[in-house]
Amino acid sequence: MSAAAPLLQVALVEDDPPLREATMQALVLEGAEVTPFPDARAALAWLDADYPGVVVSDVRMPGIDGIAFFAALREIDPDLPVILTTGHGDIAMAVAAMKNGAADFLTKPYSSADLIRAVRAATERRVLALENRALREAAGRSAEGAIPGSSAAAQRLRSVIEGVARSEIDVVLTGPAGTGKSHAARLIHDLSPRRGRPFVTVDAGVLAHEDAELLLFGRDPGSGPGGGLSRTGLIERANGGTLFLDEVAAADAVLTARLLSLVETRQVMPIGAARARALNIRIVIARLTDDTGAGSGEGGSGARDPLWHRLGAVQIALPPLRERREDVPEIFRLFVARHARETGLAAPPIGAAEWRHVQTHDWPGNLHELSGFARAFVLGLSDLGAPPAPLGTQRPLHQIVADFERAVLEDALRQCRGDIAALQAMLQTPRKTLYDKLARYDLKPARFR
Repeated sequence: MSAAAPLLQVALVEDDPPLREATMQALVLEGAEVTPFPDARAALAWLDADYPGVVVSDVRMPGIDGIAFFAALREIDPDLPVILTTGHGDIAMAVAAMKNGAADFLTKPYSSADLIRAVRAATERRVLALENRALREAAGRSAEGAIPGSSAAAQRLRSVIEGVARSEIDVVLTGPAGTGKSHAARLIHDLSPRRGRPFVTVDAGVLAHEDAELLLFGRDPGSGPGGGLSRTGLIERANGGTLFLDEVAAADAVLTARLLSLVETRQVMPIGAARARALNIRIVIARLTDDTGAGSGEGGSGARDPLWHRLGAVQIALPPLRERREDVPEIFRLFVARHARETGLAAPPIGAAEWRHVQTHDWPGNLHELSGFARAFVLGLSDLGAPPAPLGTQRPLHQIVADFERAVLEDALRQCRGDIAALQAMLQTPRKTLYDKLARYDLKPARFR
């Protein structure tokens, strides 16, 4: 049995009364709910980011024309589908609007069938966009689960990220490679009031590209070797949302100067533009540090990473795994489950050799290294025949034993779904001893039910 077709809802903006009435009738006959407007100003006063339908608008209108109207709608919600109707002389403008995200355009006179077809296609995209937004918002109401672990470091990191995300302040994320700076940046966006707006990442691959300036800042029509072609840069695409600058040390001196100007002025100047454009963006910068907290780029943080201290932002330090060892077993389980889903394989049981490696290895590559080991484990490719760590780098035996015991208890609690009687039977341990151990490791059975 096929799913029911989504309800068609259309905000119709047309200044010609007879054409507006005829278009409305054609849509209503197809079962659409139509809200008509005589001009863009009236529509802008009514529409918001939660509108579940599609906008159909003429291009030639008095006051605010269709192109300016489309730009204003992009500010309200970049995912709102807009279908432009044009005369033959406006086709070039409509094509440019489509390159900037318009859903479709129809040349007058257009048939009712073409209009309905365009509205249905745009409605399906709108339904999917709103469903994805709802899922992101449901997942983003708390950092619990997004940053796993019960260590003091994990709890502190969750608390700081939740507090910072709700504000509009810019953020600098610092930490060694593999500590999850990209994940934290996305989490800050998803927990923020900007969660429904764009999240745009600019990484080393973009900054070191030969066309980095074009990719970042875009180009106005009529400039450069492309002639009349325009291009919206990555920075401008983040307008209304969050711009994440990852690995900013990869930018050359000229690009760094332009990024500094962006950080300080919140304005972007596309190639060939006559004037700068104001942006409403939140900036998150990832700053790579070594284990001492110093900038690890060539020349140090001052020479190769000049942006972070100019931002006037709050700084969040992401700890390496060696500072949150008690979280490693839980994170390893999550990675194993994720890679099992991705590969379509059943997760193998985690044996003593794997737990010993998880507990005793120093994980200098942090989350990246742990994830790689979990993937290899799921694929049956993990090699645990490596020589032990040199003397002097091992942790005390009592700490290794304690971490192993905690991991065993957590596994058993998950299997028993927090049932103490079942846990006692599985581990063949007196109830009082179990309660003492659970209290020692701060393991609450209710968390596993």
